[in-house]
Amino acid sequence: MKLSIGIVGLPNVGKSTLFKLLTKQNIHIANYPFATIDPNVGVVPVPDERVEKLTELSKSKKKIPAVVEFYDIAGLVKGANKGEGLGNQFLANIRECKAIVQVVRCFPDPTVIHVDSSVDPIRDIETIKMELALKDVETVDKRLHSIEAEVRGGTKGAKEKQEVLESVKKALLANQYLTAYAHEEVVRELQLLTAKKQIFLLNGVETDVTEGVRDYIRTLGADFVVMDLSEEPSVAPLIKKSYEVLDLISFLTTGEDETRAWTIEKGWKAPQAAGTIHTDFEKNFIRAEVVAYNELMANSGWQMARQKGKVRLEGKDYVMQDGDVVVIRHG
Repeated sequence: MKLSIGIVGLPNVGKSTLFKLLTKQNIHIANYPFATIDPNVGVVPVPDERVEKLTELSKSKKKIPAVVEFYDIAGLVKGANKGEGLGNQFLANIRECKAIVQVVRCFPDPTVIHVDSSVDPIRDIETIKMELALKDVETVDKRLHSIEAEVRGGTKGAKEKQEVLESVKKALLANQYLTAYAHEEVVRELQLLTAKKQIFLLNGVETDVTEGVRDYIRTLGADFVVMDLSEEPSVAPLIKKSYEVLDLISFLTTGEDETRAWTIEKGWKAPQAAGTIHTDFEKNFIRAEVVAYNELMANSGWQMARQKGKVRLEGKDYVMQDGDVVVIRHG
């Protein structure tokens, strides 16, 4: 499955710096608003030493890590929904993303311009929340307009969907995230931005981030990482946090041809996981040979692991675990 994450934030908070750090792409970064006017998309390998070590163990010709797609769009400003700045028109580019990372400026550097002339992380989060919400209102209004005809025509389930969307619109106009509605079918269909998992990247050092800001983010039901983007930090904590927030894990396949990490949702069973390798594997699944990564490494490979009984045969009801190394048997 493809893991895609949208990067949003006000201008000059570090979004493009983050994107460059993630992807090592030489995109335009400037100390003024609206430097990025086209969506930038980068594919970033997920740091995973298990892929490296299994490649060595199997003497694989290729190694293919799991990847994350990051979408960086132009900075949003207050009033973007009314045409201010350039960011709002690009929000559609992150509609299909699984999660949204909002970069929030916490660093106090006076030489870096702030569009609102002062550093106030909570205010900035509220601004972006409202711009995402108003973009979602546009989407909800269009669906409400079309659903009215379905209600008049007696389409099954249309009235219930209409009621859900009217409640959703009220929540959006109150500047609330839609976590309470995230599992509603009509909300999933519309891919609303404020129904997605939210991660806040607090740009600064630990002492720049007050306890008030941390507590405020917790009240939103969201999570955060603190990173000083001026120091080119490791991006591993952000990717790890993304996996954690989205309930994702990785399983692995390894052999002479290739070693590869595959991203799946926590709780998936073996046939679903097999389907990420090839759709036919899910349809024609027979069983999976499974060994924990640590056991495979401790026994220097499949042969010894099998001899010591560390390799298990699992059927269709087996729930995959992070770090499982598998061989799929299929018809």
